[in-house]
Amino acid sequence: MYRKKQQSELTVITRANELCSYIFTVTQKSPKQFRFTFTGRLQNSSLNVLEYLIRANETPLDRRDPALYAERVSCQRKAMTELILIGYLAVMAMEQNCILGKQCEHISGLITDCRNLLGGWINSDKKRFKGEAVPVRDPALSQTPPSPVPGIS
Repeated sequence: MYRKKQQSELTVITRANELCSYIFTVTQKSPKQFRFTFTGRLQNSSLNVLEYLIRANETPLDRRDPALYAERVSCQRKAMTELILIGYLAVMAMEQNCILGKQCEHISGLITDCRNLLGGWINSDKKRFKGEAVPVRDPALSQTPPSPVPGIS
């Protein structure tokens, strides 16, 4: 079933969804011997990233409640850690011929996009929580530019 992007959905969640979908597509064709090692770990970690990002987005940012801010930051950090883990797993999966080099490169590019977007979100939240002015971006300008590396979207 096709899931349409909601108007208020963060770009990082959209990119993480693309990462998750790509990992599931790639790992479907992986050798069965890797089903419970690389394949399962990559799939579960990509789902964890989505879960943590959605939980963080659903946690309100209120300067009067530091506990909510701490919970939001915790979810964001867990998502960042899972992204790093996916990167390592993808390289190991490539080295074991579980996925192709091009597939690993594409996963790496999606991870980089997600990490950059997530880092920006964390910094924005930090400024908002401290009460600093945060410039409002036009959603049309937040699209990531095409990768200069051929073969990576």
